[in-house]
Amino acid sequence: MPIKDTRSAGGIVLNPNNEVLVVSQWGTSWSLPKGHIEKEEDDKTAALREIYEESGITEKDLQLVMDLGSYQRFKINEKGEEDKSERKTIAMFLFKSATAELAKVDPENPEAKWLNQEQVADLLTCKEDKEFYLVALEKIRESDEHRSEFKNPK
Repeated sequence: MPIKDTRSAGGIVLNPNNEVLVVSQWGTSWSLPKGHIEKEEDDKTAALREIYEESGITEKDLQLVMDLGSYQRFKINEKGEEDKSERKTIAMFLFKSATAELAKVDPENPEAKWLNQEQVADLLTCKEDKEFYLVALEKIRESDEHRSEFKNPK
């Protein structure tokens, strides 16, 4: 069976307390908010829509800080397992949220919560998500403009 290549977009979202948004997919796995890019969308538009659908945070409450690049991984199915029939290229952005209030919107993402930056990698289900997050965290910490939001761990 050939592998289907798809594109997705999402973000690392910081609340006013500099905590990071994580979302549950189907109640079986944890991820950063992200999802498929629709035909009429660009990466940023898709990321904003997915963040809203998975957390209830609206575009008006989000400020784009920086483009974090992209990475690839296989799809995670409803059982929380890797599905090698679909390979995703995922574009990610760093956003600041003006709110920490979360609301359920998408039934496929039953829970969203804020975590301390150092706890995020341990919760993420997918190895590639963890690796991307840790690299992005260092990239953000090294950037002079955002050093105060992402302090080095003690």
